[in-house]
Amino acid sequence: MRKATRSQWTKFIVYTLLYIAFLVWVKSWWGVIIIPFIFDAYISKLIPWTFWRSSKNSAVRSVMSWVDAIVFALVAVYFLNIYVLQNYQIPSSSLEKSLLVGDFLCVSKLSYGPRVPNTPLSMPLTQHTLPILNTKSYIEWPQWSYKRVAGLGKVKLNDIVVFNFPAGDTVALNHQAEDFYSIAYREGRNIYSKSVNMDSLSRTQQREIYDLYYAAGSKLIRSNPAVFGKVITRPVDRRENYVKRCVGMPGDTLQIIKTQVYLNGSPIENPVNMQHNYFVETTGPYIAESIFRELGISKEDQFLIRNNPPVYDLPLTQKMYDALAGNKKLVSHIQLETADSQEKTYPPNLYTKWTRDNYGPIWIPRKGATITLTSDNLPIYERCIRAYEGNRLELRGEDIYINGEKTNQYTFKMDYYWMMGDNRHKSADSRYWGFVPEDHVVGKPVLIWLSLDKDRGWFDGKIRWNRLFRGVE
Repeated sequence: MRKATRSQWTKFIVYTLLYIAFLVWVKSWWGVIIIPFIFDAYISKLIPWTFWRSSKNSAVRSVMSWVDAIVFALVAVYFLNIYVLQNYQIPSSSLEKSLLVGDFLCVSKLSYGPRVPNTPLSMPLTQHTLPILNTKSYIEWPQWSYKRVAGLGKVKLNDIVVFNFPAGDTVALNHQAEDFYSIAYREGRNIYSKSVNMDSLSRTQQREIYDLYYAAGSKLIRSNPAVFGKVITRPVDRRENYVKRCVGMPGDTLQIIKTQVYLNGSPIENPVNMQHNYFVETTGPYIAESIFRELGISKEDQFLIRNNPPVYDLPLTQKMYDALAGNKKLVSHIQLETADSQEKTYPPNLYTKWTRDNYGPIWIPRKGATITLTSDNLPIYERCIRAYEGNRLELRGEDIYINGEKTNQYTFKMDYYWMMGDNRHKSADSRYWGFVPEDHVVGKPVLIWLSLDKDRGWFDGKIRWNRLFRGVE
């Protein structure tokens, strides 16, 4: 210690103070065990941290210098990724035209406050699977409970939000594009293919049928790994990342009437670039690729459903609709695509006649709010009670037991949000899998740093230069 220079003492004091400030921010005092190692690295030097620098073997010095640099980079990226910024690529068209497939985003963890990771031992820059090896990129022990440190603000109405997919807690690896529960209910209904008149049944009888569907479908999936893949579970922070727009806040009552979202009885302001699907009938010719390019409709979204005359099923913003409708030489008729009355919306075990275009009303849970549970609303909130807030919920006949106690009331421990895509007819969102708990919120996209058009080549406009380094509105 007597040999330590003033510069070494200065570095030790500065880095220690910064580290303590970090611990105060994340409220994690167990981290003080690292301070003696910082002291040793700069002052006492009892541990030979850089032993390889004095090696006479040049190969050892060269290799270890690379190892040292890589380890430092991984640690830096790990903390940057958790607490400051995360890269995210738009994989689907659910938010078009606000965000496009191929947009690469900087997601700010500071906007809503970064979460302390549930699974701290994980490989940086991977969500849940190691590339090439195709194995888990994290170790499930230790598991830390949910904690969010102070940030710059909270989720607001109309924010675009990145979050962990709530229904992604259970995954059939060969069908990761769809949540396990939707698959189970669908497969169960297929097994019991005989049609049932739900209108003639009581709520209890309807629930028994849905429970039968789920049990049969779940058993089928788990017993057929060759078809569905291995069934695994994932902790909250290792579930798939989704990005949608927040259209419903904690405590709001949401309803969708003829595609318009209402909160507490009043219509919300729609995104400028909101899209719906339309059937577009031409006067005879096919729509040229140049027109599709001008409109910004990707090849993936160009569905020709009939010839002679051609009829397309296309997602259109109001501006795109006006452009096509005004081209009388090409387009003879445009009609809004109506929702399929047979589609199954959230919750999957409640009989409703809700569709993507006419949905609810549904109350969004708020932290500290208490509700009375009934046969009509229990399927809506049981996943919040059981899966997201970790309670044991049982039905014994008509009676509800939570953690072994008979009750008909529940007080929520977290805030919840309702998320939807701007591409309203091509978005797997809260209408299909329900609420987003606050502990699933990852961050807020703030910048598009790269945008690639998958329909074009590198010398044909693949890079969307007009979107580079553009803020996310």
